[in-house]
Amino acid sequence: MRVVHIEESSQRRLAKWLLSLFIATVAWVLTYSQLTAFANWILGLLSLSRETHFGEAVHFFFYDTLKVLLLLTGIVFVMGIIQTFFSPERTRALLSGKREGVGNVLAATLGIVTPFCSCSAVPLFIGLLSAGVPLGVTFSFLISAPMVNEVALVLLFGMFGWKVAGLYLGLGLLVAIIAGLVIGKLKMERHLEDWVQKILAGQVAQADGERLSWLERLEAGGAHMREIVGKVWPYILAGIALGAAIHGYVPQDFMASFMGKDVWWAVPAAVLLGVPMYTNAAGIIPIVEALIGKGAALGTVLAFMMAVIALSAPEMIILRKALKPTLIATFVGVVATGILLVGYIFNWLL
Repeated sequence: MRVVHIEESSQRRLAKWLLSLFIATVAWVLTYSQLTAFANWILGLLSLSRETHFGEAVHFFFYDTLKVLLLLTGIVFVMGIIQTFFSPERTRALLSGKREGVGNVLAATLGIVTPFCSCSAVPLFIGLLSAGVPLGVTFSFLISAPMVNEVALVLLFGMFGWKVAGLYLGLGLLVAIIAGLVIGKLKMERHLEDWVQKILAGQVAQADGERLSWLERLEAGGAHMREIVGKVWPYILAGIALGAAIHGYVPQDFMASFMGKDVWWAVPAAVLLGVPMYTNAAGIIPIVEALIGKGAALGTVLAFMMAVIALSAPEMIILRKALKPTLIATFVGVVATGILLVGYIFNWLL
């Protein structure tokens, strides 16, 4: 009887989840369709006009804040459900024993859907290596996971459309795959820290065999959404506030003089500028949008964004715990070269 009661309780909870999800989806679509009207309403309440610099900045802030938060909650919820099929343990099991080439492609692809943050970089790095994943394949995963993640893709899609998001996805994966292949061919295992090499003594992670119900997957998606949105909303507000200031006060085409397509040194300068900085995709993409609106070339600002996300100084400090300086320098050099090429390709194509 107790088992039957538990099953009925789970079914009721699932039904409530599905009903709530339907209502939330309808509300999401209706709200998203009224973004401009909402921003205009705010301006009316404040007695501001878009003809003024301040009014344009305020309109940008409220429009983009609601837009980004809507996109973020919707896509992160869906990705949270998808990630229940790709736990870190399962990722390690899928990648273990894979040869280079196929392994690099699989690792870069899994990086998109696997939970990842800076604080988990070293544990994941050690876990993948100890599961028998080659060093180059591991780097493909570590490059792809922070750079080509669901937050970056959904915000790029929302602000620039599917072509830009798709091109970023393809070129970002290409950077991760090729960088991993290059590092793998260099055979740099000896440049792992000594304590890491001692750990690599045949510990093999096993796949997580637990099967989740759809109720558990929906609950995991909700928890993932609350966690991610809870972490990134300050970055979102800060990034949009800076973007609003740029949008409202920087003269039109001002950025074209030193971030335009015709400025050959703009892409490497953007990469160098991005490395010391630290933020995430949610914080940097509103700034990217504002810079492009003022004449900056898309490839230049996306190279800047990739450098901030994939090559930030704090990330390198964390990885220094496991990697010797030579390997870190190689990693930065290979990835930076890939990002430079991505920047020039974007500027050439778009």
